[in-house]
Amino acid sequence: MVVALGAARGTATIALTGFVAFPTLDAWGRWLADTPAWVGGFDLPFGLPRELVLQLGWPLEWAPLIDHYASLGRDEIRGRFAAFCAARPTGGKFAHRRTDGPAGSSPSMKWVNPPVAFMLHAGVPRLIAAGATLPGLHAPAEGGARIALEAYPGLLARELIGRRSYKSDAGAAQTEERRQARVDLLAALERGSPRLGLRLAIDDAARTLLLDDAKGDCLDAALCLLQAGWAAARRESHPGPGWGLPADIDPLEGWIVTA
Repeated sequence: MVVALGAARGTATIALTGFVAFPTLDAWGRWLADTPAWVGGFDLPFGLPRELVLQLGWPLEWAPLIDHYASLGRDEIRGRFAAFCAARPTGGKFAHRRTDGPAGSSPSMKWVNPPVAFMLHAGVPRLIAAGATLPGLHAPAEGGARIALEAYPGLLARELIGRRSYKSDAGAAQTEERRQARVDLLAALERGSPRLGLRLAIDDAARTLLLDDAKGDCLDAALCLLQAGWAAARRESHPGPGWGLPADIDPLEGWIVTA
């Protein structure tokens, strides 16, 4: 688990200032709770597809739904979701959130390749426990000093270098071709995203780290940082929940920022 740290410099630049790595999810959760104020983009889904929730008869309000989901074990989640998919026709096995289309993201009920359903299960309760506000979904009683936004690094990466693969967890797949994709992606980030109107400012040490990051953990965190920076500049956007989120965000499903 890696977090990229940064800050806005003017209206068109996000400066990458460092990284924090965590050995466990609990360590990550404690750091979120101990840090007094932050705006963060998190590469994990914040909600489940409304169609799936309706079919399973689960709570139709976000907070009770997350409480229920967190109470389930992974085996039960896998079994429920597999049974849902088995009853559906080929080509339409998974239910999708509305944000999946414009974001090009995997369905949040997917439990393998990537297991985003379990990322939601592990991550969102820790965000709540840290006292985070999830705009459009959840606001803690004590206020909004910590802002959590659902981000998706693949959305920004595809905008800048297409569908070229730039990372792999498997050593044998950590090829020169993927390294070149990281070279091109990082160069594009430093030039700036035309759609977001933001560029990433980094020093030489960070550039070397990101280029050598064959698994892509730090680079993905930097992509999320830029998306969070875009949202922070739109904190007061109206109508809607702000932070660049759509006015008609589904309060059960959530939305991927910048999608």
